[in-house]
Amino acid sequence: MTAIKHALQRDIFTPNDERLLSIVNVCKAGKKKKNCFLCATVTTERPVQVKVVKVKKSDKGDFYKRQIAWALRDLAVVDAKDAIKENPEFDLHFEKIYKWVASSTAEKNAFISCIWKLNQRYLRKKIDFVNVSSQLLEESVPSGENQSVTGGDEEAVDEYQELNAREEQDIEIMMEGCEYAISNAEAFAERLSRELQVLDGANIQSIMASEKQVNILMKLLDEALKEVDQIELKLSSYEEMLQSVKEQMDQISESNHLIHLSNTNNVKLLSEIEFLVNHMDLAKGHIKALQEGDLSSSRGIEACTNAADALLQCMNVALRPGHDMLLAVEQQQQRFSDLRENFARRLASHLNNVFVQQGHDQSSTLAQHSIELTLPNHHPFHRDLLRYAKLMEWLKSTDYRKYEGLTKNYMDYLSRLYEREIKDFFEVAKIKMTGTTKESKKFGLHGSSGKLTGSTSSLNKLSVQSSGNRRSQSSSLLDMGNMSASDLDVADRTKFDKIFEQVLSELEPLCLAEQDFISKFFKLQQHQSMPGTVTEAEDTDGGTLSRQHNAGTPLPVSSEKDMIRQMMIKIFRCIEPELNNLIALGDKIDSFNSLYMLVKMSHHVWTAQNVDPASFLSTTLGNVLVTVKRNFDKCISNQIRQMEEVKISKKSKVGILPFVAEFEEFAGLAESIFKNAERRGDLDKAYTKLIRGVFVNVEKVANESQKTPRDVVMMENFHHIFATLSRLKISCLEAEKKEAKQKYTDHLQSYVIYSLGQPLEKLNHFFEGVEARVAQGIREEEVSYQLAFNKQELRKVIKEYPGKEVKKGLDNLYKKVDKHLCEEENLLQVVWHSMQDEFIRQYKHFEGLIARCYPGSGVTMEFTIQDILDYCSSIAQSH
Repeated sequence: MTAIKHALQRDIFTPNDERLLSIVNVCKAGKKKKNCFLCATVTTERPVQVKVVKVKKSDKGDFYKRQIAWALRDLAVVDAKDAIKENPEFDLHFEKIYKWVASSTAEKNAFISCIWKLNQRYLRKKIDFVNVSSQLLEESVPSGENQSVTGGDEEAVDEYQELNAREEQDIEIMMEGCEYAISNAEAFAERLSRELQVLDGANIQSIMASEKQVNILMKLLDEALKEVDQIELKLSSYEEMLQSVKEQMDQISESNHLIHLSNTNNVKLLSEIEFLVNHMDLAKGHIKALQEGDLSSSRGIEACTNAADALLQCMNVALRPGHDMLLAVEQQQQRFSDLRENFARRLASHLNNVFVQQGHDQSSTLAQHSIELTLPNHHPFHRDLLRYAKLMEWLKSTDYRKYEGLTKNYMDYLSRLYEREIKDFFEVAKIKMTGTTKESKKFGLHGSSGKLTGSTSSLNKLSVQSSGNRRSQSSSLLDMGNMSASDLDVADRTKFDKIFEQVLSELEPLCLAEQDFISKFFKLQQHQSMPGTVTEAEDTDGGTLSRQHNAGTPLPVSSEKDMIRQMMIKIFRCIEPELNNLIALGDKIDSFNSLYMLVKMSHHVWTAQNVDPASFLSTTLGNVLVTVKRNFDKCISNQIRQMEEVKISKKSKVGILPFVAEFEEFAGLAESIFKNAERRGDLDKAYTKLIRGVFVNVEKVANESQKTPRDVVMMENFHHIFATLSRLKISCLEAEKKEAKQKYTDHLQSYVIYSLGQPLEKLNHFFEGVEARVAQGIREEEVSYQLAFNKQELRKVIKEYPGKEVKKGLDNLYKKVDKHLCEEENLLQVVWHSMQDEFIRQYKHFEGLIARCYPGSGVTMEFTIQDILDYCSSIAQSH
């Protein structure tokens, strides 16, 4: 076993810097016996690592190889199986349980004893030993001394000490110098002993010879100690001197620090005082301007503006921490607040007086504008007030309550002023529309001045009955039979168009100028929002005005743009109702005025929306445009309804229906009015509705006509419609134009065919019978053998229609057609020419049947095509 131990140490553990402490020959329990060795090792380098290594002998040689190594710290339990009886089996509990059987109990006990010692020294008793006899453990440690465990362990560990490389080299040199070092080990050992004794004696003599030198060295050391003591004394005196200097320097440094701190505090104090003086000191001139400045002159306004800006800067200065605790700062702030309050009160009172005075001044100029269709110019008033714009901006940012009060007062004064001006302006417009003749009195107009009594109220009393001489009670756009050119001449419509355009042209710059002034004067930028909050809506006449929850802070409805619109609604609350009344008057005077108003109003709305879609002017004109469009649609609907209710005379011929002629008049006028208009789509829709109504009701009247044939009514009216659409070239009615032409052509052909069946009635019936026989399958050349259709019967029928009789029949036909057709459409020659062509076609058809069915018979008609042409020409010329 010892030889194996040395072999393992040399081959396996020495190359890995490990020492083998214990070894046991084992095999696994319960299996075929394959011997291996369990070795307990420690590393030679610090820190020491203790391992249990499994070594197996190679099958192909006499060398050993290392299989598995476990760290001893991973060993949890050592189970010896039986502490009393000898048993070679034992278990090692690592990550799993390994069961082993030793070759002998003695080897097992030696290995467990070594493991127990390593556990005591390196693992501080971490491993549990189970079924191990206490006697085995006591033998490993002498009783009574704890330290002996360590000592005994050290001896066990140092039981074998391997030579290092240097020692091996020295021994080899010594052995090479002695010939019998190997052959006679005892003589070699004796020689070494003698050499050792010689060396010991030399060492003793050397020590005794060096005693004198030692004494000299000791003496020198004593002298050196004395020198050191002297140096220490000098250093102590120097240290005391330096300590005194240090104390003096500390005092000087502290004094300098206090001086620097004092200077720093003085500089900071001066900076704070300069800051307060520079930013919170208001010049006496500014104070005087705020208290006594003239707010009526330009120079005084400029001085007050500068003073107000300076005051605002002083009040809005950002104070540094602690400034608000200074009494002087508090007093100065209170002084500024008093100045602001007093000046804001003085400014608000002055501007209120200016608003009132402006209302009186403008009222004096109303008389000269009452006879002209113009509105007073407010530019001078705006120009004077804009001098206060910067002061209003100051008031808005400093005292919003007074700013809001001024805004409300301005709206109250100006709304009353504009209401008087606009009502008088519309009075003049109504007088100019209706005139001062008898006609104007029918509309409720009287008095030398020509004004409408009661303004808006009198307009509401207008009735359709008063215009009975001009229009029918329906006042529709296309009156059926009661509308004449003298009543609705172009001059009257042009006059209304110019007046309505002038009304809109006067209102538009007035509203835009006032809106621009409000934006500039009250500093309400239309594209900049102010900090908003939830507001309540306070109803006013004509609109809503926002009322703030907290009147002291600027909190508009949602934006300044909304506030501008609300102010405009309050100021011009009478514009929309006055415009609606004027539109109602124009519609009652002449329904054609709806066309003019729709075009003009659409243009002005389009212009206003291009500038600002959400402005007051755009919104108001848009609302009025809805009314105009509604009136226009109502007229179209009434017209269609009257078409459906039309009644025709039973005693006279129909001719061109009234609503067809009126459609022509309406379309001609509408095309001239709507040329290049923005609302062309509305007209196209009206065209579509009207033309459908015309088509349907023309057919209805034609079906009900008793005096005039249906085809004539359809032919004449659709020819008139086609001619109208062709002349006006209305793009949206191209399909209807083609339809009208088709209906005209179809009914012309139908009327011609129906009329021509009568002059040659018997001949017609004869050849109809011939065609019927052919259709039944009889050959054409065999028809002459039929009893009812033989040559004699054919000659008999032909003899009944000599040329003279044919001419007489055509003359009667011409007279009848002339009775059917109306003069205004002038279709007689067109119809007569069509009848001539149809008669010739029938003649050729009859001749063709004679040639095919009666070949070689020599039977011919008693008149020729040339005779027909001569007859028709002479008849047309004679009439």
